[in-house]
Amino acid sequence: QVQLVESGGGLVQAGGSLRLSCAASGRSFSSYFMGWFRQAPGKEREFVASFSGGSIYADSVKGRFTISRDNARNTVYLQMNSLMPEDTAVYHCAARLRPTGWANTREYDYWGQGTQVTVSS
Repeated sequence: QVQLVESGGGLVQAGGSLRLSCAASGRSFSSYFMGWFRQAPGKEREFVASFSGGSIYADSVKGRFTISRDNARNTVYLQMNSLMPEDTAVYHCAARLRPTGWANTREYDYWGQGTQVTVSS
């Protein structure tokens, strides 16, 4: 069992930056492949970033967002730069045991409650 708690969301102007954190509790955090997803009002939850070998990003965030993890702290991060209004959403971190399916919500075993990111124009 893994519990995930996101933090770091907030209101930021377009062009600004935020760093999201996802703290994991439970055993064997380093065994899990971690990912970030987001969900805007009225839209499906969509993939943002994950690890599978190296880092993988959605085309919409490539070059602006960076995923990283600190296994000693049981934490995964999402550094978001050059934010745009279309990045506004609730951001969720998730954990999966399988190395594949990094963009598929059904492949993830555990989810956090999410943190709101709002980017004003």
